[in-house]
Amino acid sequence: MKRTLLFVSVIFLIIGAGHQVFAQAESPKEDDFFKIMKVPAPEGTILEVGGLCTLPNGTLAVTTRRGDIFMVENPTSQRPFFRKFASGLHEVLGAAYKDGALYVVQRGELTKLVDTNMDGKADVFETVYAWPLSGNYHEYSFGPKIAPDGSFFVTLNLGFPPDWWHPKSFVPYRGWALNITDKGVVTPWAAGFRSPCGISMIDGELWYSDNQGDWVGSGSIMPVKKGGFMGHPASLVWTNLPNSPLKLTPEKFFATNNPRIEFDKDGQPFKPQNIVNEKYRTEVDAKKEIPELQLPAVWLPHGILGISNSEIVKIPEGVFGPFAGQLLVCDQGQSMVDRIFLEKINGEYQGAAWAFRSGFQSGIVRLAWLPDGSLAAGETNRGWGSAGEATMGLQRLIWNNHIPFEMRAIRAMPDGFEIEFTKPVDKKVAEDLASYSVESFTYKYHGVYGSPPVGSLKCNVTGVKVSDDGLKARIVVSNLRKHFIHTITLDGVRDQENYFNLVHPTAYYTLNNIPEGKKLALKDLSIKNSKTAVKALKPAAAAKAANALLTKVPTYDDVKPLLLKNTCSACHNPNIKQVGPAFKDIAKRKYSINEIMQLIKNPKPEHWPDYATPMPPMPQVPVQDARKIATWIRSLK
Repeated sequence: MKRTLLFVSVIFLIIGAGHQVFAQAESPKEDDFFKIMKVPAPEGTILEVGGLCTLPNGTLAVTTRRGDIFMVENPTSQRPFFRKFASGLHEVLGAAYKDGALYVVQRGELTKLVDTNMDGKADVFETVYAWPLSGNYHEYSFGPKIAPDGSFFVTLNLGFPPDWWHPKSFVPYRGWALNITDKGVVTPWAAGFRSPCGISMIDGELWYSDNQGDWVGSGSIMPVKKGGFMGHPASLVWTNLPNSPLKLTPEKFFATNNPRIEFDKDGQPFKPQNIVNEKYRTEVDAKKEIPELQLPAVWLPHGILGISNSEIVKIPEGVFGPFAGQLLVCDQGQSMVDRIFLEKINGEYQGAAWAFRSGFQSGIVRLAWLPDGSLAAGETNRGWGSAGEATMGLQRLIWNNHIPFEMRAIRAMPDGFEIEFTKPVDKKVAEDLASYSVESFTYKYHGVYGSPPVGSLKCNVTGVKVSDDGLKARIVVSNLRKHFIHTITLDGVRDQENYFNLVHPTAYYTLNNIPEGKKLALKDLSIKNSKTAVKALKPAAAAKAANALLTKVPTYDDVKPLLLKNTCSACHNPNIKQVGPAFKDIAKRKYSINEIMQLIKNPKPEHWPDYATPMPPMPQVPVQDARKIATWIRSLK
């Protein structure tokens, strides 16, 4: 029986792969709808962008990590004019405009800049509020964002001690969000941040994205409420101060959460590793003892939807076509932009996330809308590493007014999900259960750097109902799990007009709540499944097909899904250096297949001393995946 199932599965892989290659060859991609264009800067201009802000007159304010501020006039033209507004500041990682003044966050303060004599340069530099610094290199500061009442929000990074895998809050209020009035009155707002680069104000509400690390299994976006605890315990050392809105103490937190402080045989701090097959805890488990803990509204799976998620912006009406009102999140490490659809169920945010546009020249830390509806992307990679051929720069993302075939939205239903499309679907394939697959997983909540996906479970799609206009498909899914991320893949769905496949066929829905309501009746559903129609093959034919598939050297298209699933693509590119070495450069080392498999599970950073970020052990990669990836890498030499 197992042998027959294996043969049938192999044949499906062969048929399915062939069909998908044909469809993808015919179907448009991201670049066919959203173009990336450089904003040309004068020769010699160092644009390690830290902040972007569009002024009422359409000028784009650009701040840099080097401490310069430029005013870019006519930023959407072929020859924008760069005017230096200020220089000599300390690592400016954000900007906002209010009442004729530019407010920026330097490493140690919120600063107001004004051009009083109208000569195009700032001549007033006023400290609105200064916070303590320990001098640690990792104490980045982000913001400001303007609240509805005119006050400002900033977020402060934790510092990195020598055992950098356990960042610390050396001085108040590192790892906190602060609210600051223009008179310099400060109110500590929330704690538990690790590296909150993506501070944003969405519809009058403060949101942020964080970077994967200890206690942060993967990137995500979350609303920030006063007195909230965002998950990282280092900042709790300051909750005993009299003006803290949060009273959670480190002692209470670590009473139920292992800090994973470990030492080697010589008594030196040792970076803790993920324990395979352990009884793990999730953030949902921790929230049972710590009600202040804020759960992610939407997870952004690490290595798939970025590795260092940054700024969040809302898509305005009239730009980017059918996606108005949704969110975009940029990523510094993978130089890409994600798209998020949010909804509220039982008073809590949740929703779906997709890849949106990759291929930027460098890591994106800031986004800003320009007057013509294009999106400015500010980029830098110094010290952080990112995909792309450049170390810094300024680019624009431009929609060409053509509608891509995409999942516009996914909404949770009592018995599954409702998927809304940007164009009508071909009903024949959309009513076929074989066109859909769903799987759920989550992340560990632990004092280890990041987390592999855990608790994976296949969720069977048992029925589908396509709307009369072809714009919606409601799928009935078994094994829905509250607080899990549901990977929803629509490889078989095609559009009605051209039989194109989806530009992005996979979404990641964070199901914080399953709504109440009426479930679909069986009589209203299509339960057709083309996969079940395949007859059992003769053993000899099946064996031949299986051996042909299992012994051939895989192509990049064969291994690409495995590289994404196992987060290899987060740091490695087939041909160019990224966070880690290119796969073709690894192949030049002439490792055997078994050696590569061992290096996946237990990397040797000393083999690659020129790379600042050491690769973590990946023991969770399945043996069959590791072997296929290793075989492909070997073939590149």
